[in-house]
Amino acid sequence: MSISFVRLVQFTRLVKAEGRLREFNFRKLKNTGEEQFTVNVINDRGDRIVFSMQKEQDNWKIIPSQLPPWIMQNENMLNEAIETELRNYDEPFRDHSSGSEPG
Repeated sequence: MSISFVRLVQFTRLVKAEGRLREFNFRKLKNTGEEQFTVNVINDRGDRIVFSMQKEQDNWKIIPSQLPPWIMQNENMLNEAIETELRNYDEPFRDHSSGSEPG
C-alpha cells in the first residue's frame, strides 16, 4: 500500500495597498495539472474579498474578476510574495526528497 503526502501551502503577507498595510492570506489549491492560489483580504469596511491567482508562464496572475483597483495595482507584489514563499517553503525539503538528510 502506498501513502502519498501533499503539503499544504498557506501563508499571510502584509502588503502596502492604498496607503496602508493590508493582510493578504494565501492558500494553494490542490488542483491537478494547474497551479492556483486563493487569496483573501479585508477592505476598509471589514468585508472579505476573495480572489484567485493562477500561474501563467512564469508569473502568478489574478484571474479576472471585479476587484478594487488597489488589489489589481499590487498584482506584482502578490506574485513576488507567492514566489518567495514557494522558494522558502521548498528549500528545507529539497535535500530530504532526494534521499539525503537536510542540513
